[in-house]
Amino acid sequence: MAKLLTLFTLLPKAHQITLSLLVMLTAIILMFPSEDAQASKQTGLVDKSNAQKTIETNTRYAVPLAFRTPSAPGENTSTDTPADNIFNDTTPSQQADSNDNGQATADDEAFAKHLALLQTRPNGVDGVIGELDEQIAQQKSQLKQQAGNDDYTVEYYEVVKGDTLGGLFSRAGLSAKDVYDITQLPLAKKNLLKIMPGEEIAISKNDLGELKELSYRMDKVSTLVISHNNDNYKEVVNTKKVESRTSFITATIKSNFWNAAADAGLSGNHIMELANIFGWDVDFALDIRKGDNFSLLFDQEYADGQFLRNGKILAAEFINQGERYTAVRYTDGEYYSENGNSMRKAFLRSPVDFKYVSSNFNPRRLHPVTGQVKAHRGVDYVAAIGTPIKAAGKGRVIESSYNQYNGNYVFIKHNDTYTTKYLHLTKRKVKRGDSVKQGQIIGTLGKTGRVTGAHLHYEFIVNGVHRNPRTIDLPKSMPINRNELGKFTSLSKQLMAQLKSNQQQQLASN
Repeated sequence: MAKLLTLFTLLPKAHQITLSLLVMLTAIILMFPSEDAQASKQTGLVDKSNAQKTIETNTRYAVPLAFRTPSAPGENTSTDTPADNIFNDTTPSQQADSNDNGQATADDEAFAKHLALLQTRPNGVDGVIGELDEQIAQQKSQLKQQAGNDDYTVEYYEVVKGDTLGGLFSRAGLSAKDVYDITQLPLAKKNLLKIMPGEEIAISKNDLGELKELSYRMDKVSTLVISHNNDNYKEVVNTKKVESRTSFITATIKSNFWNAAADAGLSGNHIMELANIFGWDVDFALDIRKGDNFSLLFDQEYADGQFLRNGKILAAEFINQGERYTAVRYTDGEYYSENGNSMRKAFLRSPVDFKYVSSNFNPRRLHPVTGQVKAHRGVDYVAAIGTPIKAAGKGRVIESSYNQYNGNYVFIKHNDTYTTKYLHLTKRKVKRGDSVKQGQIIGTLGKTGRVTGAHLHYEFIVNGVHRNPRTIDLPKSMPINRNELGKFTSLSKQLMAQLKSNQQQQLASN
C-alpha cells in the first residue's frame, strides 16, 4: 500500500484526478447488480412490468448486505421489501441534484466521460491501471536519464601506506577483473599503479554494486576520470583553467635577510630565487645590513579561485647599504637590470652556500697550524661537510687531484685571464679535462689536507695574480640582444612602474 501511495504522489495532477475518479467509479460499479434496472422518472420506482420478469412476489430472496436498508434493533425486517428500494441506491438529495432544472452537473459530465472511457477499454479498470503503471515507469525512466548518476552511490577511499590499486578496489567491493580492465587503459596504467599514501580515489557504483565511474586527482589542476558503461571503459583528463595573478611583497631587514623575507610572506623557493638573482652583486652572508630593504612582483597561479602555487619573480628591487639593484625577467627566462644589463655575471661571488667566513684574504696572515706568517691568498668559507661546491664560472678543469696540503682540490681555467681554485674537498665530482658550466657541482666541502676544520679554501686569480674574490669587480655578462632591447625596455618600464606604485601604496597604508 505504501508503494502505491508513493507512485500516486509521483503522478501529474491530472493523472491523480483521473485515477481518483476511476477508483470511485469501480466502487460504484461493484455496488450495482448484475442485471439492469430501469427507474421511473416520475416516481423514482422500478418499472413493475419489468420487475415481474425477474422478481416474484411472496418469494424469499437473498439480498446482498451492501444493498440492505439498516433497521433499528427489534424492528421487523420483512422480505417483502419493494424492489425499488433494493435496486435504487440514489438518495433523494442526489435525485434532486441530478434533476435540478433538468440539466446534468459538471461532475455528472466528468463521471459520464470517464465511464465511457472505461467501457471502451478491453480489460476494463485493470487495463486502465496497467496503462497508468506503464506511464509511471516511463516517467521514472525519463527522470533517471535527466538526473544522470543521481542513483549512483559515490564513496571516497584514501590510499594508505602499503596500499595497491587491488587492495583499494577490494575495500571498495570491486573485483580483480575491474582492476585488470582499468589498468589496461594507458592513462590509468601510468597513474593508478603509482598511487601514494594520502591520495584519494572517488568510486561511483550503481544499485547492483557495479563500477560506473572512478575519479583520481593527478595534481591540483588535472583529474583522471574513468567511466564504465556496457563493459566499455573510457578515460579522460579534466583540466581546470589556471588563472595567473600578480602579487607584491616588500620588507625591511631587521636582523637577517631570510627572516625578513619569511615574515613578509615569501616562500622558501622565492627566498632562494631572489638571492640567486642578486647573488652576483650582493653577498647575502656578509653584505646584508640592518635597514636594507627589497620589493618584488611575482606570479601566483589559481584554479577555480583556489591557490595552486607561486610562479616566477617578474621584477625586483634590492637596496643594500644604500646601493640600488634592479632585476626584470624577460621572455627568455633570464633576468636583466632595468637598463638591460645581464644580472648573471661571468663569475659567482661565492661558490658555496656557507655559514660564515673563517679567514679572509690576507697577504700577512699567521698560519693557524705552523704559526708562521704566510699569505692567505684566498677566502675560507665554513659550512657542513658534504655541502656542494659550485664552479664559479664556465671553464675547463686543469687539475683534479689530491696532496697532503690541499687535500682533494680542483683548479678551473676560465680563459686566459681568470683561474679559480677549490681546496680541501671531501669528494671531487669532475676530472681533469672536463668542461664545466657556471653553477655546476664540482665536489663537496670537507677537511682533507692540512686544515683545522671543515671549510672550502677558494682562490681567484687574475692574470696570474691572486685577488680578493669578495671585493674584486666581477666581469659582466653580455647585455640583452639589441634586437630585443625595444621590447625589453617597454616591459621594464611597465613592471618597474607597477613596483613603484605598490611601494607607495604600502607606505601610505602603514
